Amino acid sequence: MGCIRVDKITEYLCEPLRKCLKDEDPYVRKTAAICVAKLHDINSSMVEDQGFLDQLKELLSDSNPMVVANAVASLTEINDASSSVQPLMELNASTINKLLTALNECTEWGQVFILDALSQYQPKDEREAQSICERITPRLAHANAAVVLSAVKCLMKFMELMVSDSEFVKNLAKKLAPPLVTLLSSEPEVQYVALRNINLIVQKRPDLLKHEMKVFFVKYNDPIYVKLEKLDIMIRLASEANIVQVLSELKEYATEVDVDFVRKAVRAIGRCAIKVETSAERCVSTLLDLIQTKVNYVVQEAIVVIKDIFRKYPNKYESIISTLCENLDTLDEPEARASMVWIIGEYAERIDNADELLESFLEGFHDENTQVQLQLLTAIVKLFLKRPTDTQELVQQVLSLATQDSDNPDLRDRGFIYWRLLSTDPAAAKEVRSCQENLFVLELHITELNLWDASISHIDKLSDFFHRYYENLEGRLLQVTQNTSGESESNAEGASQVPVATVIPSQDSLIPDLLNMDINTPAVAPQTAATGNGAFSGGTLDLLGGGLDSLLGGGTEAAAAAAPGAVPGAAPGASPATNNAGLLGDIFGIGAATSTAFAPPKQVFLPANRGKGLEVSGTFTRRNGQISMDLTLTNKAMQPLTGFAVQLNKNSFGVSPAGPLNVAAPLAPNQTIDVSLPLNINGPVQRMDPLNNLQVALKTSVDISYFACNMPMHVFFTEDGAMDKRIFLSTWKDIPSQNEVQYNIDNINMNADGITNKLQSSNIFTIAKRNVDGQDMLYQSIKLTNGIWVLTELKVQPGNTTVVLSLKSRATDVAAGIFESFDGILHS
Repeated sequence: MGCIRVDKITEYLCEPLRKCLKDEDPYVRKTAAICVAKLHDINSSMVEDQGFLDQLKELLSDSNPMVVANAVASLTEINDASSSVQPLMELNASTINKLLTALNECTEWGQVFILDALSQYQPKDEREAQSICERITPRLAHANAAVVLSAVKCLMKFMELMVSDSEFVKNLAKKLAPPLVTLLSSEPEVQYVALRNINLIVQKRPDLLKHEMKVFFVKYNDPIYVKLEKLDIMIRLASEANIVQVLSELKEYATEVDVDFVRKAVRAIGRCAIKVETSAERCVSTLLDLIQTKVNYVVQEAIVVIKDIFRKYPNKYESIISTLCENLDTLDEPEARASMVWIIGEYAERIDNADELLESFLEGFHDENTQVQLQLLTAIVKLFLKRPTDTQELVQQVLSLATQDSDNPDLRDRGFIYWRLLSTDPAAAKEVRSCQENLFVLELHITELNLWDASISHIDKLSDFFHRYYENLEGRLLQVTQNTSGESESNAEGASQVPVATVIPSQDSLIPDLLNMDINTPAVAPQTAATGNGAFSGGTLDLLGGGLDSLLGGGTEAAAAAAPGAVPGAAPGASPATNNAGLLGDIFGIGAATSTAFAPPKQVFLPANRGKGLEVSGTFTRRNGQISMDLTLTNKAMQPLTGFAVQLNKNSFGVSPAGPLNVAAPLAPNQTIDVSLPLNINGPVQRMDPLNNLQVALKTSVDISYFACNMPMHVFFTEDGAMDKRIFLSTWKDIPSQNEVQYNIDNINMNADGITNKLQSSNIFTIAKRNVDGQDMLYQSIKLTNGIWVLTELKVQPGNTTVVLSLKSRATDVAAGIFESFDGILHS
C-alpha cells in the first residue's frame, strides 16, 4: 500500500500502519518501518500529524536487530528529505549502545544503515570514542565492501577525536590497512570505488598504506580508469623510502601502448620530482631517457613536466636545455609548445640563439593557440630585458601582433601592459620581470581540508566518489529531478534563476547556429529580479516621504486608507491609460495627450560589408499595444536577394517574431525597401547583458548574417500602466531606499505639462503633480510587459533645463534602460 502513490490510498493506510508498527511479529514491524518512509515521501504532514515519527523512534529500542536497522534507515531517509535542521534521531549514549548491539546481528545492509547513523554521533570524550571503535572494528572483516567502507568511515571520523600518536590510534591504523587492500582484489568496478576512497583517506593519513605500495602497481589487464587512479595514489604515497621502486614502475608504464596512460605516467614522474626533492635528479634523468625514445607524445609530456621542475628548482638543471631544444620541431601540442617557449624565455641568457628560436614561433603567431601566444609574448619581453640591443625589433613585432592584430582581449591587455611598462620605465619593467617567482606548489591534493572533513562523513556515498561536497551534489541532483519533472515552482523565486547570457563583444562573435534554435521551446515566464543592494543608490532625499500624503486629499488618514501591503505585479487598482488622462485632467488640469508615440531614429544594425552586400537599418516602435521591428533593407550587392527569413535568439523580454518577414522578393541591386516585423513577447526568456540586448539572424539567398542591437525600453511600457494614487504611495514607501536610482536629464526646454503629455504618449503615466518650493514634482508609474512596475519622480525647476529623474523599482536592473527611454522621449 505504501508503494501506491495515490493520496486517497494514504487515508486508508494510516490505521493498518499504526497497528503494524506494534505487531508481535518482527517481520511485520520491520516492513512497517520502511512504509513510514514511503508515506512521508507521499504526504509528510500526515506522518507528523499521525505520530508515526514517534513510533518510529520507539522502534530504535526494539529487541529485533532488523527492526532497529529498518527504523534507522527510515529515520535517515526522512531526515534527508526534511527541511528541518533538527535531526529526527537523537543520538545519545543509550541509543548508541542499542545500535551497537543490533549491529552484530542484523543483515549486511542493515549494518550499513546503522554504521551510517553511528558516524553522525559525537562522543563526549576519547574513552567513549575508543569504546565505539572497538565494537565497530570487527566489521572490517566483513565480506560486503559497503560494510567495510562504512566501518572505515566511522573509524576515520572517531580517530580525529583521539590523540594522534596514541597507542590505540596506531593499532587502529594497522587494522585499517588490510581490509582496504583486500578490496583491491575485487572486480574492477569495486576496485575503482575503493581506490577513490583510498585516494581521499591517504591525503589525511598517508602513513596508513605507506608499506602497501606494491598493491597499487598497475596490472596489464586493469581497465584504464583503475590504472589512472592507482597512478594517482602511487604519487601520494611516494617517499624517499620507495621512490626508486616507484620511478622504475613509472618508467615501465611510459612504454605502454595506451597513449593516455603513458601521458599520465610521464606527468607522474615530474610530480614525484617535485614532491620528493632528493629524487629530482633521478627523475630528470629518467625523463631525458624518455625523450631519447623520440616518441612524439612522450617527448611533449616530458617537456611539460620539465618546465614544472625548472620552476620548482630554478638554476639547477639548465644543462639539459640543449637536449630539449633539439626536439623543438617535433612539438605540435599547445601545452608542450608553451612550456618550451617558457623555458627559452626563462633561460634566454644561456641559449645563444634564443632570439632565433622565439622568432621561429613568431612566424605563425596568429595560428598558435592562445596559451602559446601569451607565453610567447612574455618570453620575448624577458629576452628583450636580458638582451635589449639585438632584440628590439623582435619585441616591437610581438607587441604589435598582440595589441593591433589580435582580437583576444587577454592577449591585447597583456601586450598593452608590457608596451606601457617598457616605454615608461624599462628599469622598472626589468625589476618586475626579474623578481624571484613564488615557489612552485604542486597541486597534489584534490580536496581542501574542510572538504576532507565534510567528505569523510560520506565516504561510502556518491559525493565521495566524485570528491565533491555531499550537499552540493545532493542539491544538483535535486535540481535535475525538479527540472525533469516539469515543476515550475522555482520560477517564482526571482530572476537569479534565469540563465545568464554570454556578453557578445562584436557582431562577428554571434553564435553561428542561431537559426537552429528550438522554436518549440516552451516560453519561460519572465521573472522579476529582486535586488537589495545599493550599488545604484544615489543617496538622495526621499522627497515622497512626509509630503506626498497630502496628494490623497486626506492627510495621514487618507494614507492609512491605502491598500496595506499592495505590491505592484497584479496591478491592483490600476486604471486604463485612457481613463487616467481624464482623471488627471479633472484634478490637475492635464488634457489628453496629443503627441504621437516616440520612435527612435533608425540605426545601422548590419553594415553591407558584414552582411554580404545587405545593409540593415532599423528601429523599434510600439503602436496600439503592438511592438514592431521596423527595418530598412538595402541591397548593395551585385545580385538580387531572395529567400528572406529572420530568427531571434532568446532574450530578457521573450521577444519573438509574430509572423514571417514579408519582403517583396527579389530585392534588386541598389534597391531599398522598408518592412515591419511584428513581435510577440511570449517567446523563451534568457537574461541578457545589457538587459535589452537582442541577437538577430537574418537569412537570405546568399548567406545567413548575424547582428546584435539594443531594443529601446519604452516599447515594453504597457497601456495599462497607470497606477492608483493610493497604491502608488504605499508601493513607493514599501520599496527600500537602496532601490532608488537618480539620473540627470539635460537640455530639456519644456514645462511640466509639456513633459507630462510627451511621456504619456509613450505609456509613462503621470499619477500626481505638486509644487514644492517653486519646483514642479511629477510622479509617474510604468508597467513593463513582463509585469515589473517602475515608479518615477521628475523634478522640474522653472528656468533650469536640467530635469532630475528619481526611479524606484524592485528590479533595479531596468533602471539604465528606462533612463535612456526618458532621455530619448524628452529630447524627441
